Amino acid sequence: GLRQRFERFLEQKNVATEALGALEARTGVEKRYLAAGALALLSLYLLFGYGAALLCNVIGFVYPAYASVKAIESPNKEDDTVWLTYWVVYALFGLVEFFSDLLLFWFPFYYAGKCAFLLFCMSPGPWNGALILYHRVIRPLFLKHHVALDNALCYSLTVRLSLSGCREPVLQALARGRALITPASATEPPTTLELNRM
Repeated sequence: GLRQRFERFLEQKNVATEALGALEARTGVEKRYLAAGALALLSLYLLFGYGAALLCNVIGFVYPAYASVKAIESPNKEDDTVWLTYWVVYALFGLVEFFSDLLLFWFPFYYAGKCAFLLFCMSPGPWNGALILYHRVIRPLFLKHHVALDNALCYSLTVRLSLSGCREPVLQALARGRALITPASATEPPTTLELNRM
């Protein structure tokens, strides 16, 4: 179960387990107890500490960013897909959170739940939350609506490009129209003496 996965994680070679190994060598306390203590302190801080939002966002961003850079640099493309999926889920979660944060912020232990969700999304193996959410929720919605989204995006880019192409003639016409309506003295820039009076 969970304890066996925790033990296997502590046997892996990574930055966290190396730091725990160094602490174990200095203190004589087994690294599984050190890791459990660190998790307990982190959990308590997320529940009751000041700046829990910052800590939660650091947890959800720093390690995944580090792992993404390592995945990009590795020859294996499977890990690239895992971390790209995480970032898609993270972005959608951030979008949903932006609109619901005013309500969710008032729930007790919100940041502990958010941190647990982000850890679930970045967990390795078949229980990776980002892959589960992608395949069960995001991918079916994307496949159902991607043609309409592509068409809307193409239309908005076409409108933007056509507007940017006609912007200069429109501005010139507006300037000519202003020159016809406004007396010549009003179109000249004010002198410094006039600026000082204003």
